[in-house]
Amino acid sequence: MSAKTSVSEIFDIPKFYYFESGNDYSGSKGDFSYKIINGEKIKCLTWHGKLCSMKATIENEKEFERTQEGFNELIKWLETMYNG
Repeated sequence: MSAKTSVSEIFDIPKFYYFESGNDYSGSKGDFSYKIINGEKIKCLTWHGKLCSMKATIENEKEFERTQEGFNELIKWLETMYNG
């Protein structure tokens, strides 16, 4: 995924349409890992390490409205967690 199609300046995350279609997404940058989970709301989990979210100790978790605005807030929050 190129930087032109990503909604984040830090992470390669697809546009909101990807999540509107019911998809989950996970990724990492260095030792920082994250997972975006679809539901009534969009939930974002973050942790450090290479383990998958099921085996990792989740350090941060937050839910956002499943709207473009909520998704934009999620991206800002995720970047803040990374920059810590």
